[in-house]
Amino acid sequence: MNGFLNFIVSFATTPALLVGIIAMIGLILQKKPATAVIQGGVKTFAGFLVLTGGAGILVNSLTPFSAMFQHVFNAKGIVPSNEAVVALALVKFGTPAALIMLVGFLVNIILARVTRFKYIFLTGQAMLYVSTMSAVVLISAGLGNGWLTILLGGIFEGTLLTVTPALTQRYMRKMTGNDGVAMGHTGNMGYALSGWLGEKFGNKDPEKSTEKLNIPQNLGFLRDSTVSISLVMMVVYIVLALIAGPHFVEAKDMSAGTNYIVYAITQAGTFAAGFVVVLQGVRMILAEIIPAFQGIAQKLVPNSKPALDVPIVFPYAPNAVLIGFFVSFIVGIFSMLAMLGLHTTVIIPGVVGIFFCGGAAGVYGNSFGGVRGAVIGSFVNGLILAWGPLLIMPALGSFGAGAASTFADSDYIVSGGLLGLTGKAGSAALIALIIGFLIVVLILNTVLNARDRAKIK
Repeated sequence: MNGFLNFIVSFATTPALLVGIIAMIGLILQKKPATAVIQGGVKTFAGFLVLTGGAGILVNSLTPFSAMFQHVFNAKGIVPSNEAVVALALVKFGTPAALIMLVGFLVNIILARVTRFKYIFLTGQAMLYVSTMSAVVLISAGLGNGWLTILLGGIFEGTLLTVTPALTQRYMRKMTGNDGVAMGHTGNMGYALSGWLGEKFGNKDPEKSTEKLNIPQNLGFLRDSTVSISLVMMVVYIVLALIAGPHFVEAKDMSAGTNYIVYAITQAGTFAAGFVVVLQGVRMILAEIIPAFQGIAQKLVPNSKPALDVPIVFPYAPNAVLIGFFVSFIVGIFSMLAMLGLHTTVIIPGVVGIFFCGGAAGVYGNSFGGVRGAVIGSFVNGLILAWGPLLIMPALGSFGAGAASTFADSDYIVSGGLLGLTGKAGSAALIALIIGFLIVVLILNTVLNARDRAKIK
């Protein structure tokens, strides 16, 4: 049983395998020839590996950045990191987390089938992270680790991962120019807010897009995203390395003796290389998964859309990614300094999370609001990333109090914080919240369908 459970969890948390198999199923349902099925499945599988490989390069290049940053500011506190906190939590909550994830995926498919929210959430690691958060919060609230926690956690996760992609879909259509793919990430609430703020307070002139910045002709080479990202990150890395000093940077556990300026330049170039790899992986996935998904849409879940991981939006506005990252990071620094002054728990900016979530917030803010929208949207999203972890930490009970890390993205902060707050009122209140959440989604589906029918008449 444990071996089978381990196989299911490993399969579901390996996005490349999961999406490759789903692409093959879609092509089979369209009665494509075997060669096309194999080709589509393998290319989707390889595309995801390219994407995750690029993301790994980005993370590896940001690790020394984070270390230099903490050294420069001499700050000690909580570092928001989904990967770190989940790794710690799975030691104690692994079994209920795995079963919650399985139930949650089934609930997602059922809701996508019977409601207008046709989103199949395919980001395996995010599914595991949400199930782990649900297990920690529900068990910490006193529900125990039995079947009730697994069922309620699965209902909560499946409902959450079905409806949050809908929050961002309007902006996804604007960015991509079609309605074929959705955002499957745990920052969706923050991205939707960023897009809304960009639309309300940004610049609606298409020429004000971050991708149409007025660059002088003799600096036209900066329009190449690889060049601009490399140069900008070189400046940032070199400045940080100069402040940190050669003694720290050239230590054995960092550059291992390589000159600190050379090391900074190399890490900046590595970051840009990782970004290029991510973009190539995204192109490969989109070229295969959207046509393959038509088969699933036609047979299993009509009109369904794959909800994919956050780098899926990066190719549409690379400049906005950089703007969103830097704005969110600066907000994180000033927020950390404010926490030091207020003598609260100090949230140290998690550079990796800020890059992915802040960068995506910039893309969403830019979609309707141009440069101004990207700045405003990522600024507010940066505040959520900086201060939000203070809200979810109490919900994690004794586990949260003893961990040096916590959940980072907006969806964890809002949903986990709400679960934890409700749990203080007792198990009955928590059960009512989760069942009520599902009922509200079903009622909303009915109301929106009735509205659409009235418009047709």
